[in-house]
Amino acid sequence: MFDFSKILQQFVYNQQEPILFNTGFFLFLFTGFMAVYALLYKTHRAKITFVTLFSLFFYYKSSGIYFLVLIGSTLVDYTMANYIFNSKNNLEKKFWLVFSLVVNLGLLGYFKYTNFVLSIFYGFTNQTFEPLDIFLPVGVSFFTFQSLSYTIDIYRGALKPVKSIFDYAFFVSFFPQLVAGPIVRAHDFIPQLYKPTFVSKEMFGRALFLISCGLFKKAVISDYISVNFIDRIFDNPTLYSGFENLMGVYAYALQIYCDFSGYSDMAIGIALLLGFEFCLNFDSPYQSNNITEFWRKWHMSLSSWLRDYLYISLGGNRVGKFRSYINLFITMLLGGLWHGASINFIFWGALHGTGLATHKYYLEIKNKMSKSFTKFFDNQWISTLVTFHFVCFCWIFFRAPNFDIAKQLLNQITSNFNGSIAFTFITSYYKIVLLILLGYALHLVPKKYETISLNWFTQSSTKVKLAIMLLVIVIFIQVKSAEIQPFIYFQF
Repeated sequence: MFDFSKILQQFVYNQQEPILFNTGFFLFLFTGFMAVYALLYKTHRAKITFVTLFSLFFYYKSSGIYFLVLIGSTLVDYTMANYIFNSKNNLEKKFWLVFSLVVNLGLLGYFKYTNFVLSIFYGFTNQTFEPLDIFLPVGVSFFTFQSLSYTIDIYRGALKPVKSIFDYAFFVSFFPQLVAGPIVRAHDFIPQLYKPTFVSKEMFGRALFLISCGLFKKAVISDYISVNFIDRIFDNPTLYSGFENLMGVYAYALQIYCDFSGYSDMAIGIALLLGFEFCLNFDSPYQSNNITEFWRKWHMSLSSWLRDYLYISLGGNRVGKFRSYINLFITMLLGGLWHGASINFIFWGALHGTGLATHKYYLEIKNKMSKSFTKFFDNQWISTLVTFHFVCFCWIFFRAPNFDIAKQLLNQITSNFNGSIAFTFITSYYKIVLLILLGYALHLVPKKYETISLNWFTQSSTKVKLAIMLLVIVIFIQVKSAEIQPFIYFQF
């Protein structure tokens, strides 16, 4: 006999069980959503209203009453954008833009950085600090940046305001990318609102392919190696040899890629099923030959946002060579702070800022250096390995809960390596090793083979598509841990 009270409880916010793409409840909910969407998608106002309401419910299931923050941000930026567009002079435009920036960054600062700033202040004054009980709404960093792209683009004259606040609410709250990206730009997404919604056979096939790939990367590879290996290493590095710690770093580099790119794949796929196109967010970043290329391929929606709205606003390359290095450093430093309120994230951003500035400097003096030196570092294999290991080194500070853990891990690698246990490690963790090898092998597959696989999947019959998706779900059920693992970027 059905217990309807338990079913109804699924629709109420539970902080311990936020709604995730890789849960049975979301599959059930999305099935019902698609059934209604199929009836409404041809009517603009009905489609906009229904999807917006569903998106707000989706966010409510992620952050509870704090869905009102999303609504408040929507109202403010919709109003400010209209004021900016209708302003009679630049001074007035700047005033309304600054008002939008203050409100959005103020909200972000309160929820994300209040305790961090207070802890620093109390540290300087040698006082004991008790963190305030401030809830961090899921994805606040993402929808804040997304909303700011709208007001800034209108200020720059690159975009005109939407026709109604409901259209803008649809853009800001669109649920596939709401809580963990990709950060969708207003000028990329809003024009799609006013075109007839259409899902071609190719879009449908690509959507299922991306959803299947995303689910496999997240739920099979990322979650398994995290729960059964990585978390243990980073919880207490001193319990393990330097070799095991190094394998933990390599494993984490794969985990965060599979976790975040897996979410992006699913978000892009779900949006495609609804007739909307998102830009690519990951493009085999660990194949990069240098750190600049890495940031063109990793979390592309964030890196391009930081470039267009922060780096260029600071002056970019237009203010001289030295200032351009400083601008790169500041951009990545703030990019690190965007990820989280801790010294670790700031240091991670500083490392990447230094890396980008160093590479830029190298390109400028390359012709003055010895050919043997430049030939060595320009070798594709060597440059890729150097870039990958620099990124992995930076990941240590990104993942470690504090600096002490990061130092312990590095100390184990440099002073207690003990490579002789490699065979024992492989036999003891053979499932982990196989998944890591599989993950990196799939990541390193040349682009043309990925395209061939996508084309084959797209052109295959619906039965084949569904069979492959079912296979991925079965594998997920076999390897999943007792608790569904949230996406890493939910905390940002």
